[in-house]
Amino acid sequence: MELKLLDAQGQAASRIDAFDTVFAREFNEPLIHQVVVAYQANARSANRKQKDRGEVRHSTKKPFKQKGTGRARAGMTSSPLWRGGGRIFPSTPDENFSHKVNRKMYRAGMCSILSQLAREDRVAVIDGFSVDAPKTKLLAAKLKAMGDGSVLLITDTFDENLHLASRNLRNVMIVEPRHADPVSLVRYDKVLITRAALAQVQEMLA
Repeated sequence: MELKLLDAQGQAASRIDAFDTVFAREFNEPLIHQVVVAYQANARSANRKQKDRGEVRHSTKKPFKQKGTGRARAGMTSSPLWRGGGRIFPSTPDENFSHKVNRKMYRAGMCSILSQLAREDRVAVIDGFSVDAPKTKLLAAKLKAMGDGSVLLITDTFDENLHLASRNLRNVMIVEPRHADPVSLVRYDKVLITRAALAQVQEMLA
């Protein structure tokens, strides 16, 4: 599989060979869906708490007599059927939202996403990407020269100037290969990968 190689001005200079096992896989929609949903589910935190009928504040006095009122019998106001009563199946902080995805399935899902991006011409390789100073204006101008749309930039090493310059750009995200995730790959319009980062991605997923 060949990927588009961009120069410093964002113009297509030539093409670069990439592993077919990573960038030429068949599109597997069910697997991609499973991987994306699992990644989002595993990012959830159980921080909500509801009370059951034993935890709500209530009186143990019988609300009204058992017979003769024409109403349904009731023993406590903490009943889940009553307003202000406890929940039948309350949410708890120890609730587990995690989904298990095998490592082989996760890698196959990532390769399927990257392959589809390559077929749609939404992924490109660049020799290097940096800015002279941690200024948002410099990074925005450089990305604008490469086209419109949101951009996911995968760099081989952490660059503090790039990190600081990208914090105020809503549609730009800069990550290292080990932090590239399926949700970001699907979300952004374009994916730019430095040549050194491409070697790392292929080593991890091949």
